[in-house]
Amino acid sequence: MGSMKLRRAMWLIGLCIGLVALAWIVFRQASLRALDEPGRAETYLATKAKHLLVGRAARHIGRLQPANLSQSVMIGGMQFRARCSSCHGLDGRTPSDIGSAMYPRVSDLGSAQVQAWSDAELFWIIQNGIRLTGMPGFGKNLSDEEIWPLVDYIRSLRNSSMRSDSGAEKSASAPDAPNRRWRAR
Repeated sequence: MGSMKLRRAMWLIGLCIGLVALAWIVFRQASLRALDEPGRAETYLATKAKHLLVGRAARHIGRLQPANLSQSVMIGGMQFRARCSSCHGLDGRTPSDIGSAMYPRVSDLGSAQVQAWSDAELFWIIQNGIRLTGMPGFGKNLSDEEIWPLVDYIRSLRNSSMRSDSGAEKSASAPDAPNRRWRAR
C-alpha cells in the first residue's frame, strides 16, 4: 500500500514538473508584440475557438434573401467604404497600413477562409465584433437592416477571389462557394 502512494506521489511530482516546464517553454516564446506573427499552435487554438464560439452564437440568426441583391451589394459597398476600409482596404482584399499592423492581421474578405463563414456568422461578427482581434462590433451603431448589405458586399468579394491563374471564373457552385443563405425561422 505504501509503494502505491509513493508511486502516485512521484507521478504527481513528475506531472507538476512537466507542466511547469511546458509553461516555461510557452511563456518564453510568447509575445505581446502585435508585429510578431503568431505561432502555429496559437493560430490553431485561436481559430478553433473563434469558429466554435461564433458558430454557436450565430445559430439562431435567420434571414430571407434581399429583394434586390445587386442593390444590397451596392449599399453594402458604400457602408464598407465608410466603416471598414480603414482596416480592410478599399477593395476588402488588401489591408490598409492599419490593418497590416493589427494582430491578428486583418483578413482578406474574399479569401476562402472568410467566405467559408455562413451569412449568419458574418452577420454576427459584424454586429458583435470579436474581442482581442481589433474587429469592432457595429450592433450599437447599425441596425440589422444596415448590417445585412455588408454581408452581401462581403459575399460579392468571393467572385474576385475565385479566379484561377488563367483568369477564368470558377463556378458559383464550386465546393468552396456553398450556398450560405439562411431562412428566417
